[in-house]
Amino acid sequence: MGLLDGKKALVFGVANNKSIAYAIARNFIEQGAEVAFSYAGEKLESRVSKVSEELGGKFIVPCDVTKDEEIEACFNTVKEKWGKFDILIHSVAYAPGDALKDRYVDTKRADFALAMDISVYSLVAITKYAEPLLNEGASVICMSYLGAERVIKNYNVMGVAKSALEASTKYLAADMGVQKIRVNAISAGPIKTLAAAGISDFKKIFNHIAENAPLRDNCTQEDVGKTAVYLASDLSSAVTGEVIYVDNGYNIMGI
Repeated sequence: MGLLDGKKALVFGVANNKSIAYAIARNFIEQGAEVAFSYAGEKLESRVSKVSEELGGKFIVPCDVTKDEEIEACFNTVKEKWGKFDILIHSVAYAPGDALKDRYVDTKRADFALAMDISVYSLVAITKYAEPLLNEGASVICMSYLGAERVIKNYNVMGVAKSALEASTKYLAADMGVQKIRVNAISAGPIKTLAAAGISDFKKIFNHIAENAPLRDNCTQEDVGKTAVYLASDLSSAVTGEVIYVDNGYNIMGI
């Protein structure tokens, strides 16, 4: 018997089998959930399709989170396929590479707006369209990082976006709580993913965490996946509006 038996989960943000969203989906399926995936654009369709086939996903659905009409169409498809569902995973973030380098004060207006739209507003938008389809006791989970509250070199505008994402988590939790829908964020430590490859000096950050975190190691996609299972399950029935750290304790250190 799995912790997620009978539950249905829609996952936004799978890039490949190294991504955090992939590990979350795999853990969900291992715990008995049905999982479906969104993909952004034709270029990602084949990649996400392969992941879905590998894991035994139920279906994939196109969705560009910068377009309300595509989000609406996405959830119309979900309604047709499932009716209602139980878990919404937001593992979506983007900022132009140049906006992650040098000084934050030099961030371009357009880059700032794009990072906030894709990385933050998308959570608000998909939650809005998902709301009528989410069962009582449903769980919405997004992905954050320590750069939301501390200055991380070469993270810049993405850190500001993650801070806004965590604030949005709290405001959405207050809104959705009336329907007994929970909204939480997972703040994972640095993990070797496609997204991390765009951060300068990532290897230095990665090694520093392993040397200084209380558990003297970096977290893995699997660690995040297991925490997502907890937040998606009835074990966390009274937990909402929280940022759960999965970083081997590094966030508590004063280094």
